[in-house]
Amino acid sequence: MIKSFFFSLLLCSTFSFAQEVKIIPQPAEVIANTGSFVISPKTKLVVANKGDKATATFFNKYLLEYYGFELEVVQKVSKNSIVLKSLQNIDGLKGEGYSLKSDNDGVLIEGNSNQGTFYGMQTLIQLLPVQKSNSLKIASVTVKDGPRFAYRGSMLDVSRHFFPVSFVKKYIDYLALHKMNYFHWHLTEDQGWRIEIKKYPRLTEIGSKRNGSIVGRYPGKGSDNTPEEGFYTQEEVKDIVKYASDRFITVIPEIEMPGHSSAAIAAYPMLSCFPNEKTDIPANMISEKSKQELANGRVKLVQETWGVFTDVYAPTEYTFKFLEDVLDEVMALFPSKYIHVGGDESPKDAWKRSEFCQQLIKEKGLKDEHELQSYFIQRMEKYINKNGRTLIGWDEILEGGLAPNAIVMSWRGEAGGIAAAKENHQVIMTPGSHVYLDHTQTKNEKEVTIGGFTNLEKIYSYEPIPKELNEQQAKYVMGAQGNVWTEYMQNPAKVEYMIFPRLSALSEVLWSPKEKKNWSAFQTKIETQKKRYEMWGANYFKENNASDLVLPKNGNKIKM
Repeated sequence: MIKSFFFSLLLCSTFSFAQEVKIIPQPAEVIANTGSFVISPKTKLVVANKGDKATATFFNKYLLEYYGFELEVVQKVSKNSIVLKSLQNIDGLKGEGYSLKSDNDGVLIEGNSNQGTFYGMQTLIQLLPVQKSNSLKIASVTVKDGPRFAYRGSMLDVSRHFFPVSFVKKYIDYLALHKMNYFHWHLTEDQGWRIEIKKYPRLTEIGSKRNGSIVGRYPGKGSDNTPEEGFYTQEEVKDIVKYASDRFITVIPEIEMPGHSSAAIAAYPMLSCFPNEKTDIPANMISEKSKQELANGRVKLVQETWGVFTDVYAPTEYTFKFLEDVLDEVMALFPSKYIHVGGDESPKDAWKRSEFCQQLIKEKGLKDEHELQSYFIQRMEKYINKNGRTLIGWDEILEGGLAPNAIVMSWRGEAGGIAAAKENHQVIMTPGSHVYLDHTQTKNEKEVTIGGFTNLEKIYSYEPIPKELNEQQAKYVMGAQGNVWTEYMQNPAKVEYMIFPRLSALSEVLWSPKEKKNWSAFQTKIETQKKRYEMWGANYFKENNASDLVLPKNGNKIKM
């Protein structure tokens, strides 16, 4: 009877202790052992090879910033040490896999690559207390882990609103802290061109500046008459790409074509089918400065409203040469295997009106304007492929025929991704229904958003492999990503508010084995993670922040 009592007590104690191990994303295997280890300024950080120096630097920077001390980096293993050790071909682990063992004497992280070791270090960070101290007690655990999907990404739109280099780096850190490995950087749009192209200086002299933005979600309210501008120099881009690389994150640039190109057309009107036609926008939807510029003879404007615009790139030799020149400079800056060309929401109105486009359709034996867009994308794909890269496009690139080697990013639901996978094309799932981080987080949201409703549970419930795909077709699903469109995010604090805590849920969707996902357990873990957000100084959504939004005139609540 006494033995049974003590055995039950031990089980309860072990279960209770295991509950304290709250790691996001959930590892493939984690065992909570007895005992603990205390990290203090006397602890040594052992780096076994040069490839792990970036991981050691990240960890020391984290300790210094949030706990006020860092560790001495040494090569010799001893007690009271954290050992980073990248190996190869560890049994049962894929390239990004790692094992972590902590006990009373220290921590050993063994990665199946330098990247795996980095992810093991991120798990160690998840074991750290969420209160500042110079004595950090962590649980004794055994972890064996690796990601479910090869592509774990998040997109940041810097075109609708420009964000400084410091925040772009912080955003990359947020991805790294969640074991995500792709940063999709949306650099060009109707409302702003954000990357320096030395051969075409007007792209930033003119295209990076707009005279105002529409007020709220209702264009009829007019412009705020507040200029928005900014771009990244090539040196800044190189710095950001290196910063991401040190965190094992690949930066994928997006240069939109053929639609969402108003900023480029404002800089170089000859890119338009109708270079002499003025930007057609109702006067009550643009700034006073833009009205004056149009009255004084300016033809094209960087757009001030959100949405889809009919003035798109003309499929002329001038345009193709321009885009090839732009891509030359972009590919020189980004070592990424992948180059994103957009391809979404490109109206065919101008092409239907253009004698040149109609003649081109006949000359190329195309059926319609959709096939003309396919011709446009396939031509750019050939150039990208010739330079050893792979094209990514939104799922509209399926219309009129898919480019031979293209990767489809499926955003209009999952249908595009399903169709592409069935055609043996690689797919990145990013449906607006589940992973758009610009949607409202509650039905009574106090913050202005673009609309939609995607709460934490909906993100967590997402399954990137559609049930319509068989086992072979499912192999073409590379993974998924969250999208942060910034029409209604004017500053870093708003971006943080929109991504947290949803980014944490998405990280578990993409990293953890499907069978290890547990919504009830995640709800417990996220409460600890919120304390970590506070340590980071990050803004985040809290349920009790929500309140009804009311329209200023008719009093009706905004329909989400």
